[in-house]
Amino acid sequence: MPSQTSLPAVFQQVHRHFLEQVVPLWEGPGWNPDLGLAYEALGRDLAPMPVQRYRAMACARQLYLFTALGERQGAAARAKTLFSALDQHFRDAVHGGWFYSIDAHARPLDRSKDLYTHAFIVFASAHYLGSVRTAEAQARLDQALAIIFERFSTGDGLYWAALAEDWAAQGQGPLQNPLMHLAEAFLAVLQVRPDARCEAALVALCDAMNERFIDPQHGVLMEKPIESLGNWFEPGHQFEWYYLLKASPLLRTHRLCAQLENTFAYSERIGVENGHVLAMLAADGEVKDPTRRIWAQAEYLRALTMRESAAGQVLEQLLHLQAHYLPSGGWYECRDGKGEVSRHDMPSTTPYHLATAYSALSDYAR
Repeated sequence: MPSQTSLPAVFQQVHRHFLEQVVPLWEGPGWNPDLGLAYEALGRDLAPMPVQRYRAMACARQLYLFTALGERQGAAARAKTLFSALDQHFRDAVHGGWFYSIDAHARPLDRSKDLYTHAFIVFASAHYLGSVRTAEAQARLDQALAIIFERFSTGDGLYWAALAEDWAAQGQGPLQNPLMHLAEAFLAVLQVRPDARCEAALVALCDAMNERFIDPQHGVLMEKPIESLGNWFEPGHQFEWYYLLKASPLLRTHRLCAQLENTFAYSERIGVENGHVLAMLAADGEVKDPTRRIWAQAEYLRALTMRESAAGQVLEQLLHLQAHYLPSGGWYECRDGKGEVSRHDMPSTTPYHLATAYSALSDYAR
């Protein structure tokens, strides 16, 4: 029997918490059966927060979650419902693509088109295709990719962050976070089928990120192109990129991966405080927002599984996540700079981060 503080034993405890206390929130109180969508968030009383909107991105993340749950009872049916809901509620039949959000009555609310949303639709559709292998899933993935390439591409390896309902420019240039999730989406496509266009686009995207987003003095990946005023660095995103690059046979030899490898220790030193990943910093380490968000802790943990001889650190961080962010009945979304819980709701988007982190840990802890 493994020690109760061994990595396999602790992972088993944390994963059981996920399956028995996190996932059921979205099978039960977090589910709106009338719309076939998850509510955006639950309160600590496990009741849905007052409904102001439903986002296509949140629907896509829930689609990924229930697809990843595989043989769990009801998961396949829930994934099928969410797959249909994306088109039923968010598809723009006039201009193509998917709206950002709908209101509480399922009417289009924010009709703009953003890369973050479309990247997650590609990501979730690819995983769903890998599970069901239907012509419908194949067609959805093809449609979403066509929109990425034909509407969002800037022609230099990067992509617009947001466009208007009719695809007109809104002055919103490329931003790190949606580009990272686009890279994640391209990787998901390549896991389920050969796709030369996605492969070439992925390499070109990483080339452009290395050229346009790496701070020349400190080597960290910034949230905006390096010439932008008021720029900042998010350690959680740095760790997320690191995992995606290191886990990919295609990208682990890319110079962007080498760059983030070289600055990993610096990112830890300035961006991790007593085991907590901080939200926002300047490239020189000045803390701009000390909030500790659960997704950033999960991404740091996932990144550590790609580090050499880091088993002890992985166990330490997993115990830290368990102690500080995974109470009975759910999770703590944020802690403030003093360590106090600062958000008491539980968004429907967070289980995606936990699921991807636990997937990496499952392989690592074997």
